[in-house]
Formats: sequence, C-alpha cells, structure tokens
Amino acid sequence: MEKSININVYVAEYRGFCAGVDRAIEMVEKSLLKYGAPVYVRHEIVHNKYVVDELKEKGAIFVESLMDIPKDTKAPVIFSAHGVSKDVIRSAKDLNLFHLDATCPLVSKIHREVEILEKDNFKIIMIGHKFHPEVIGTIGQAKNKENIILVEDVKDVEALDFKKNQKIAYVTQTTLSVYDTSSIVKAIKEKFPDITEPKKSDICYATSNRQLSVQELAKKVEAFYVIGANNSSNSVRLVETAKLFGSPHALLVQNIDDFDFQALKHYKNIGLTASASAPEELIRKFVSKLEENFSITINDQKIPENVKFKVPNFLN
Repeated sequence: MEKSININVYVAEYRGFCAGVDRAIEMVEKSLLKYGAPVYVRHEIVHNKYVVDELKEKGAIFVESLMDIPKDTKAPVIFSAHGVSKDVIRSAKDLNLFHLDATCPLVSKIHREVEILEKDNFKIIMIGHKFHPEVIGTIGQAKNKENIILVEDVKDVEALDFKKNQKIAYVTQTTLSVYDTSSIVKAIKEKFPDITEPKKSDICYATSNRQLSVQELAKKVEAFYVIGANNSSNSVRLVETAKLFGSPHALLVQNIDDFDFQALKHYKNIGLTASASAPEELIRKFVSKLEENFSITINDQKIPENVKFKVPNFLN
C-alpha cells in the first residue's frame, strides 16, 4: 500500500450498461424466474464475462449454436442483444424451440432498414467489423446476401463498384467508433454523392455518449482504464478513443482481481470508465481496490441517460 501517493480519479460521466444491455439481461433473469432453470442463451447475452458468469450461476446455459441445445427441451432459448440473422430465427422455428429475441431495439431498427432498402431495390453498404455478431445478424436480414456489402475501412470503400443508376444506401454497426466511422462515411459520400443515408445515425446514443465522455477526460489524464471485454466492440473503441484524444497509456481491464494496481503509482491523474456492456458495480470495485492501495480523490459527476427499453409483457 502506498497511501502517501495521491491519485486523482476522473470517472466518465456516461458509463456502464446501456438500455439495450439492461433489457437483454432482464429478459434472461425474468425468464429464469418465470420458467425456471435452465434457460438457453445463444451467444453471450452481452460481451462481458462478469455478467455471463453471474447468469450462469442463476441457471443460464450459453451456446454458440442452436444445435447445442437438447432437441426435446421446452426451455426458453434467448437470442443475444447483438441480434441474429433470419436464418437463425427460421432454424429455431424448424427445431420447434421456444425462442425469445433480446436484440437491442436500436439494432432491430437497422434490421428493418435493411429489409426496407432491399425491398426498394437498393444495394446496401454495411459499415462494421466482419466477424462481430451484430454485423453477421444485420447482413443476415437480406434475402439476397449479394445485396449487402460490408466495408471495414476506407480502403474497402475504394474497392466498391456499382452499376450505373444503381440505388445505394448505407447502414452501420451500432457500436463503432464515431471518429473512424465519420472518415468512412466521408469517403462513401465522396464516391457516391447520391447515396441514401440513415435518417438518424445508426451508432447508438450510448456508444456516442461513452466515447464523448472518454474524449473529454483523455485530455487531462496520463492514463485511462476501460472496464470491459476484448470481444466487446464498444469496449475496444473506448480504449482507441482515449489514445486518440491524448491518453497514450489506455488499457482495457477485463479482470479487476488480476489487475496490477501498483502500476498506477506512476500517475497523478487517471481516467476510468465502464463500457456499455460492463456493469456499474465494476467501477465501484475498481475504485475500492484503488483505495486499498493509494490515497485517492474521486471526480465523478455521472449523468443519467434516462433511456429504458421494456421487456416483453409476458415476462412480467
């Protein structure tokens, strides 16, 4: 313990669970109460080991494929907040599984956009990360997979080629970096000036809020710590944002128990946040560990987001 060392801890104004994550977790918990254990969940309900492990203890079983679920089960099968393709939904029906969809409503909005655009004979550009489940689910909304083309960076935009007079539109993954996406959108619009844009940004309010909070704090701290997971897009984007805006020593903290808090003795000012898929209690746990090791001053003015997505009525 080095109580003689004082560290100023700046906690991001916007942090922790977003409304879509809250809803998805609530759906699993209420399903367990209503139907009993087990409840099957296809893919991690959200990308956070702490959350997944807690739900496992309550009776949730996580699977990557519907084929991993016993054929004769009457237990609910819940699709994760990231969304799934139409093929997965068809498979669940074919297997006669009682399935519940915990897709974030903001992701569902993009699913509907893809359906409508394809019906109106648009070719759709999807900005996102190739292997992310949200992207796989969104591309899987198209009846013809050739009608939706994934781009991950500006180089991918340069390679795009459409027939003359082809109607074109774009959509984006909800958890992208606001800053990276703006450069890709700029390149798309320069190449295709008549492209149809979403009426409102597809990047969700929670992603934007958390990135903006990190952007502001990164300018006045020497190190930044993001509580989240390596396979969480919104977590990784927050680390990138901190580095981009002035905090080169930015790290993703997946396991607080294994974290080397003594490494923080070199800094007078640190930033702290939790991604949209990490619970607020992990912020408190991180701060408690800090207090065990140092004298700290907390600077925290959390701003409530007041966004709530309801679970299906039959679960209440």
